[in-house]
Amino acid sequence: MTNVLFDSLLGKADPAAQFAHIPGEDNDRYYTYQDVMDVSARFANVLTNMGVQPGDRVAVQVPKSIEALMLYLATVRAGAVFLPLNTAYTASEISYFLENASPTVFVCDPNRAEEYTSLAQDLDVRLETMGVWQNEETSAGTMLDAGLKASTTFETVAREGSDLGAILYTSGTTGRSKGAMLTHDNLLSNAETLVDYWKFTKDDVLLHALPIFHTHGLFVATNIVLMAGASIIMLPGFNADDVIHHLPKSTSMMGVPTFYTRLLGDTRFDKELVRHMRLFVSGSAPLLAETHIEFEERTGHRILERYGMTETNMNTSNPYDGERKAGTVGFPLPGVEVRIVDPASGEEIPDGEIGILEVRGPNVFAGYWQMPDKTREEFRDDGFFITGDMASVGKDGYIQIVGRSKDLIISGGYNIYPKEIELLLDEQPGVLESAVIGVPHPDFGEGVVGILVAKPGNTINEETVLSSIRDDIARFKQPKRIIVMDELPRNTMGKVQKNQLRETYKDLLTT
Repeated sequence: MTNVLFDSLLGKADPAAQFAHIPGEDNDRYYTYQDVMDVSARFANVLTNMGVQPGDRVAVQVPKSIEALMLYLATVRAGAVFLPLNTAYTASEISYFLENASPTVFVCDPNRAEEYTSLAQDLDVRLETMGVWQNEETSAGTMLDAGLKASTTFETVAREGSDLGAILYTSGTTGRSKGAMLTHDNLLSNAETLVDYWKFTKDDVLLHALPIFHTHGLFVATNIVLMAGASIIMLPGFNADDVIHHLPKSTSMMGVPTFYTRLLGDTRFDKELVRHMRLFVSGSAPLLAETHIEFEERTGHRILERYGMTETNMNTSNPYDGERKAGTVGFPLPGVEVRIVDPASGEEIPDGEIGILEVRGPNVFAGYWQMPDKTREEFRDDGFFITGDMASVGKDGYIQIVGRSKDLIISGGYNIYPKEIELLLDEQPGVLESAVIGVPHPDFGEGVVGILVAKPGNTINEETVLSSIRDDIARFKQPKRIIVMDELPRNTMGKVQKNQLRETYKDLLTT
C-alpha cells in the first residue's frame, strides 16, 4: 500500500532535476527533487517525533517559503492532514480554526509566537515556529532548527485515496468559515487532469508569485509542477520588478487578475519579454474583457481563464488549444460534470438561462469538517455539489459565471444579476472597474448601487454615468446611486469583498 498523494506527486521526478529556484537578496538557492525528498523526510520525522499521528491535523500560518512547501509535503508524507491558514488572519480568527480543527501542532511565524502562546496552551495545541530560512547559523524558527538535526530517511506512511490530505477553510463571507475536507484522491485527480489539459512537462518553469495558503498557489500550482517533474521560480509574493526580471527564465505563470493589470501598467512588459512564455493562467477572480484584449495586443498571448473553488479545486477551463473566450471560464474539465439548475426547483434549465452551477467529479471535496448538516445541505442526493455560483452556458458550450447567489439582488420582486450591470458600467468612459451590490430600499426591498473606480487621471460624474446607461438596461436594474472609490476592497486572492461594500453602504438608500 502506498501514500496515494505523496507517492504519485514524487514518483516520476528525476532526483537530480531542479525543483525550485528561490531568488534571494544576497544569494539564490536551488532545490533538486532529491532535496524535496530529503527535506520533506526531515520535517516528517520532526512531526512524528512531536506525536503527530496519521489523520491528525497540522495547522500552519507561516510566511511563504520553499520550506513551507516542504512542510506541506511532510505532513502528507506522515499521513497527517495539512491545514494552511491565511497569513492575514488575526488571533481571534486563528482561535476559531484551532478550536474547530483541533490540530496536534500549530506552526506560526516566529514574529507572532508570543501572540499565540497562551491561545495554544488553552487549546492544548503544540506551538512551533517557522520563518524564512537564511543560513544554518541563523535560526528561522523551531521547526527549521529541528529539521536541520533530523534524518533524511523516513518511511512514508501509507494512505488511501479516500483519506484526508488537507482541510481548507472557506473565506467565511457569510457566517463562520467552513473547513473543506480534501482527500488524497481529490487533490491527485485535479493535478493529473491539469497537467494533461494545460500540457505541462518536465521542461516547464512556473513563475510562482501566489500565496501558498490558498488552493490556487498551493494545490494547483505546486501539485502540477510536482506531478509534471517541472520546476518553479519561487517569489515571496507579487512584485512587478521581480516578475519582470524572472519572466524571461519562465515558461508559465499563474496569477490573479491584479497581477496582469499591474504588469500591463509597466512599459517594460512587452512581447519581447515574454517570447519564451508558453502559458498565462488567471483565476480566483473575474478577468475583465478589456484586460484580455490589452494583454493579447501587448504580448501576443491570450490569458487562459479557469474556474475553481476551495471545495473542488479546478472545475472548468478555457481550452489550451482553441479559443480562450473572454468573460467565460471555458468548459468542464475531463471527468468533471457540470449542470445549471433553477435555484428554487433544482431542475436543470436550458442553455442561455442563469441558474446555480453544480458540479460532480473526483475533484469534489468530501464534506465540511464537523458540519454534517451543512454538508448534507450543500450536496444533492445524486452527488452534485451546489457551488452557490450563478452561471449560464452559451450556445457554444462556454460557461459564464455571473456572480455568487448571495450577491443576487432582488428588487421589487425582480432578480438582478450584478455581472450584467458591471459589464455595462465597465464600458463607460473613465471607468477602470466596477462592483454592483444590492442594499436595503424602503420601497423595493433592495436597490442597486454601483461602486466605481476611475482610471488614473480620470474623474467620474454620477449623473453622467446614470444618464449614459439609462437606455441600455431595464429601469428596475438601473443603479439608484453611483459611488466612486479609490479602489475596491479585495481579499488576498483578488476577489472583491462585496459583503464589506454591502455593510458600508447598507444605509445609503434608507436615510
